[in-house]
Amino acid sequence: MMKKVFFLAMLVAIVSLIFFNTSTVWAQAKGPIKIGFIAPLSGAFAATGKDMLSGIQLYLEEIGYTAAGRKIELIVEDDEGTPAAGLTKTRKLVEKDGVHVMTGGLLASTGYALAPYIDSKEIPTTYPIMAPDDLTQRQRPKWIVRTGWNSSQPNHSLGEYTYQVLKLRKGVVIGLDYAFGWESAGGFQKTFEEAGGKIIQKIWTPLTVTDFSPFLAQISREADVVYALFVGRSTLQFVKQYQEFGLKGRIQVVAGGTTTDEHALPSMGDEALGIISALHYSGALDNSANKRFVKAFREKAKKAASYYSEGTYTGARWIVEAIKAIGGDVENKHKFMDALKKVELRDVPRGDFRLDEYGNPIQDVYIRKVEKVGGELQNSIIHTYPKVSQFWKYKPEEFLKQPVYSREFPPLKP
Repeated sequence: MMKKVFFLAMLVAIVSLIFFNTSTVWAQAKGPIKIGFIAPLSGAFAATGKDMLSGIQLYLEEIGYTAAGRKIELIVEDDEGTPAAGLTKTRKLVEKDGVHVMTGGLLASTGYALAPYIDSKEIPTTYPIMAPDDLTQRQRPKWIVRTGWNSSQPNHSLGEYTYQVLKLRKGVVIGLDYAFGWESAGGFQKTFEEAGGKIIQKIWTPLTVTDFSPFLAQISREADVVYALFVGRSTLQFVKQYQEFGLKGRIQVVAGGTTTDEHALPSMGDEALGIISALHYSGALDNSANKRFVKAFREKAKKAASYYSEGTYTGARWIVEAIKAIGGDVENKHKFMDALKKVELRDVPRGDFRLDEYGNPIQDVYIRKVEKVGGELQNSIIHTYPKVSQFWKYKPEEFLKQPVYSREFPPLKP
């Protein structure tokens, strides 16, 4: 009996060793898994792009650039913050570099521009930052999943909060004049007005805005709240000039989460205090995963962790979990894409989340207030809306009957 047990144990060990060596040889023979990554590393949005790059690099460093026994190669391109450059660089990564998966990108307009090409090439792709609403609603691509959010998602929460909790009634929208601005403001306007408020004015600024004077001068003095949506360098200038115009303290600012994101907050002064915003992440979140991430990111990048860095850090983990689920067989594109749709993440900085049937995360949305803590500005959490869908409290089939939020929708009421 002892001899039989010993023989069986040896047989199992030999088979396991053969299987392990065969798997290792197979993985090595396949070569590295290539991840194509685009971000604006130059131009007006370079600060956010560098945060994005540092975020994905941090996670890949933590796992030794290895998943399922295969090495990972990250190939980075600068999309310059424009849809045209984003498409050109994506073509290069797919057709010349032969990447197995695409990720990255910042602007919603770039997200819309890339979708037809990605579907035509059948390249598994994730959007950790790009937030165009309709890509997980009426125009769902087959080869893209979103690991970040969509533009209106947190702003639905903010619109309701502004009316019901802050007790504000007449609003002015001011924001960047492109898809992300329209969709973010549209989500806020819809729930704010359905709760009983009214948007009396919309003011759109160019993406290249450097002086807000002509736009701030237009703000109606009848308003008791201004909803602001800015990204990159424009956030700093808006907050500064809002105070210089004497509007701070007279008209409360509520904002899309990027307006006071941690990539810009350390460069702001007391003019930012009291701004209330909504997003699915804050550097001040009090959970173990976020504390580890914030510490590690600061050590790597020598700056505060932002929504942009958390988005690509967590997005990289999403991709790696899918790779592991298929044993590293990323050459099987259909199997890889199916795996990307099925990932659920726990113990991540923003909190647990999963995808809905449309490919967009269901996740907590945090109402945040800029406060000074320990001599530094932070987005303190003042309220949490748990497990928020891109469709808010509406039935998807009813929500999708309305047009996508745009410059014209929802319209101003008489």
